[in-house]
Amino acid sequence: MKRRQFLTFASAGLGSMLIAPRIVFANVESDRRFVFIIQRGAADGLNTIVPYADPAYGKLRGGLAIEDSIRLDGMFGLHPSLAGLGKLYQEQQALFVHGVASPYRERSHFDGQNVLESGGTSPYQRKDGWLNRLVGMLPQSQSEAIAFAPTIPLALRGDRTVASFAPSALPEAPDDLILRVGKLYEADEQLHSLWNTAMEARALGAPEEKRRDAASVGKTAASFLARPDGPRVAMIETSGWDTHSGQAGRLANQLRALDALIDALRTGLGDAWAQTTVLVATEFGRTAAANGTGGTDHGTASAALLAGGAVNGGRVMADWPGLATSALYEGRDLAPTLDLDALIAVTTAETFGLDPQRTMRTLFPDGRHSAALSGIVRN
Repeated sequence: MKRRQFLTFASAGLGSMLIAPRIVFANVESDRRFVFIIQRGAADGLNTIVPYADPAYGKLRGGLAIEDSIRLDGMFGLHPSLAGLGKLYQEQQALFVHGVASPYRERSHFDGQNVLESGGTSPYQRKDGWLNRLVGMLPQSQSEAIAFAPTIPLALRGDRTVASFAPSALPEAPDDLILRVGKLYEADEQLHSLWNTAMEARALGAPEEKRRDAASVGKTAASFLARPDGPRVAMIETSGWDTHSGQAGRLANQLRALDALIDALRTGLGDAWAQTTVLVATEFGRTAAANGTGGTDHGTASAALLAGGAVNGGRVMADWPGLATSALYEGRDLAPTLDLDALIAVTTAETFGLDPQRTMRTLFPDGRHSAALSGIVRN
């Protein structure tokens, strides 16, 4: 095996064994960072950003109603598990958008996620993803994006090449071999640099149980994004948001983990946090009323969360439809009044200094730009 072939194999092998899964990075030329966190499973927006002042909320939710929310304004409160985001809100570095939905109006997780990630208006209409198309709009610093996951998420599939590294069952390379290979490449300027990069990735490794910890995932993502020559776009997949039963404890744990992930990003990014936008969104929301098993069923509109030093925060954006029976979508769901596609397009355009209407046409060809959602990211 030639030296360059071996280095490629070694770098990929070490990365696949040791780097946290479910993260995707893309390399572009920019000082700004953009992180998309997808909540797979339909996160309950009504108990995340709580409309505590809506008179119908408590009646619909019953025992699931959040009574100790962190007050944001005269209408909305934040779930108490999101204390870190609450502090960012007070520091005007977090913004919440309620009553938001993609064009999808059915209740299938697979179809809803397909529409959200592809940027189409119906399931399987498009084969590529909006995040891949966004990367294509930006000047490239390297030729590939990297997914530390078994498969590439649809949002990043497309013309821009993405390499996928999944955790491997192979045994870890012995320290003696690592030292000998390092010595072999000491005199080679190009290979020495590449080997050092591989070793930095190896150093970020952790046991399998820690790799799945939300804070560890955030720390790993930040360690790449904070580097002067590192990636500037990341996607992080989270799951477990389908709370048909026992929602109170399960949602609290999910939100606590999300809060820890974002806090780890903030801490790990250091000064680069000031140039960062984090967008959290889900495929659809959950029913306005609780069901008979202490949970909620598949719904329509939900809430999106934004955080980062670049975010023009300290507010809740909502064209609130209300939770009265006559106002509910199909008599059961929070009605969608804001467009998630437009929110994504505006947020990414303002993050990277792109023309918002051109960004909308590229990322969501059948969507419409919304000037009402402007001013999310600071100049």
